[in-house]
Amino acid sequence: MLHLTENSQLGGQAIRRVVYSAEAIQARVEELAADLSRTYTAADRLLMVGTLKGSFVFLSDLVRAIDLPLHVDFVLASSYGAGKVSTGEVRFLYDPSAEMKGRAVVLVEDIVDSGATLNRLIPRLGAREPTSLEVCTLLHKHLAPVDQEPRWVGFDAPDEFLVGYGLDYAEDFRHLPYIASL
Repeated sequence: MLHLTENSQLGGQAIRRVVYSAEAIQARVEELAADLSRTYTAADRLLMVGTLKGSFVFLSDLVRAIDLPLHVDFVLASSYGAGKVSTGEVRFLYDPSAEMKGRAVVLVEDIVDSGATLNRLIPRLGAREPTSLEVCTLLHKHLAPVDQEPRWVGFDAPDEFLVGYGLDYAEDFRHLPYIASL
């Protein structure tokens, strides 16, 4: 397994510093899962919808730690391409196929920064008439207002370009077990 450390390079980009260790992330994921397990019941028919590709590692760890029956689906939305700054244009490449009407839905994001993806997804998913629609994000930069603030936030993130634990730069760095700054 490739394990990059500070000042390591991949794809021409250097890691400046480790922002959240693998241990800190896992501890926080367990806390979020415990709160989700207390919030919902089996009767809520919980559906966790992960935003691809960035949330897949977080979502995987999160759902395995939730002590409830649940279903998982995905939405593939992108506003970055190969750059470090959001284009502001959100493209939907895959829409969830799971029935949402009458279910508790939690949208699982890797990071909320510009808010563009979240602001486009909430009305799109809400139109499917879930009984509730909440957001759980691993990272929140608080850079721009969002139409619906996440109910669960793993970490308030610095205004830096972050990679690892599912987050990428031009598809590199997703595999890192920690979150680092480029």
